[in-house]
Amino acid sequence: MTSSTCSSAPFVFLAFILLLSSFVALTTASFYQDFDITWGDGRGKMLNNGDLLTLSLDKASGSGFQSNNEFLFGKIDMQLKLVPGNSAGTVTAYYLSSKGSAWDEIDFEFLGNLSGDPYILHTNVFSQGKGNREQQFYLWFDPTADFHTYSILWNPQRIIFSVDGTPIREFKNSESIGVAFPKNQPMRIYSSLWNADDWATRGGLVKTDWSQAPFTASYRNFKADACIWSSGASSCTSSSSTTSNSWLSQQLDTSNQERLKWVQKNYMIYNYCTDTKRFPQGLPPECNTS
Repeated sequence: MTSSTCSSAPFVFLAFILLLSSFVALTTASFYQDFDITWGDGRGKMLNNGDLLTLSLDKASGSGFQSNNEFLFGKIDMQLKLVPGNSAGTVTAYYLSSKGSAWDEIDFEFLGNLSGDPYILHTNVFSQGKGNREQQFYLWFDPTADFHTYSILWNPQRIIFSVDGTPIREFKNSESIGVAFPKNQPMRIYSSLWNADDWATRGGLVKTDWSQAPFTASYRNFKADACIWSSGASSCTSSSSTTSNSWLSQQLDTSNQERLKWVQKNYMIYNYCTDTKRFPQGLPPECNTS
């Protein structure tokens, strides 16, 4: 072996290691590994080696996918780019849900609108089959122009909805005053793009313009720091690193509490906790907690 061959060997080996590590990162984050397109007859697609997933809607059908794993608590991040242009009548749903008649669910729903009018971000929390906990927001950016990160932090004490790292909603565990909280049923991640023009845009007054179809929403950079539920057991154990599972006890610090107040003051357009006409017998008990 010549000296030039020997001197180049470490660089070849280093290049191989870098290539291998990039491949591992790619496969770990792949939609192929984490999700299954469950309906839509080809309208859902995994592209770019599993880095990108798209859902499409036309007059015949929408489409949807679900996670291969179930989770019982976690911090879930997904980047979405929503249907551009005239998206009136369409709904892009991204949520966690269990099964059965007494299901738990944590919802992001994006309600489309006419070109130039803002999307409505609709949130809800179901526990043991009971929902009716809607809060709705406008966003402070155009969610169709680029990808943005939508996150759900779900631990035994609270659920926090965030957009690009900014909290927009907190639903606290209020079991002490008789309010059920999602904590016993593992949930999968689901997403779908579908036609809801009977209610989605201005209460159903604006219908879907099918001449604009197909409508497409895009997804990338899924990340789950979460307890995977499998065969009746959680991947999170008492021996798990407290650092890696810090989200299990995470709460809003002072800075994030101020950011939450900013969003709710400037961008919240509906809050069930202030809708006295809807609840003439009194607001739900969790609305009276700070």
